[in-house]
Amino acid sequence: MNDLRVRPATETDLATLVRLRDAAARWMLARGVTGQWRPGELDEDHFRQVMERGEVWLAEAGGRVAGAWELWWEDEAAWGPQPPVAGYVHRLMVDRSIAAPGTGRLLLEAAERRVAEAGRTRARLDCLAGNTQLNAYYRDAGYRVVGHKEGKPQPGGAPKSFTLMEKELSGPTAPRTSARSG
Repeated sequence: MNDLRVRPATETDLATLVRLRDAAARWMLARGVTGQWRPGELDEDHFRQVMERGEVWLAEAGGRVAGAWELWWEDEAAWGPQPPVAGYVHRLMVDRSIAAPGTGRLLLEAAERRVAEAGRTRARLDCLAGNTQLNAYYRDAGYRVVGHKEGKPQPGGAPKSFTLMEKELSGPTAPRTSARSG
């Protein structure tokens, strides 16, 4: 993939977001990752609500959606009340049928850039505590474990336990990678 572009999602992207999320859930289940995402768990209304209080971003390659993520400006369910110093990355999703290896990391870096551009100094996320592979992925991306949240409510499911992770960002343009990759 030599041309990855990111843009805010719009109302016309809702069905695409649901399909992307369901495909990611099926991919996880096929690899034995259970207890995290289930197909059919989130609908268009979920993404519409996130757009109303946060942001949803799409990444496109060759005119096709390669991935997406949600960016929230607060996450009291996981982190409790916090000063406005962080952006919270949720539902990082990659379409494995078209995305090149490393696309997930590029999306994460794009989310971090957006957080820094908003004047926030930390990117935060939560990761299912029992998903050791995903926890390692985020640690390899520079995130550190800062806590745990037991019984976090889930859309469409029972509460779950999460690892809370954080990455310090150095300024309004950090980290320095372009929205286009080559």
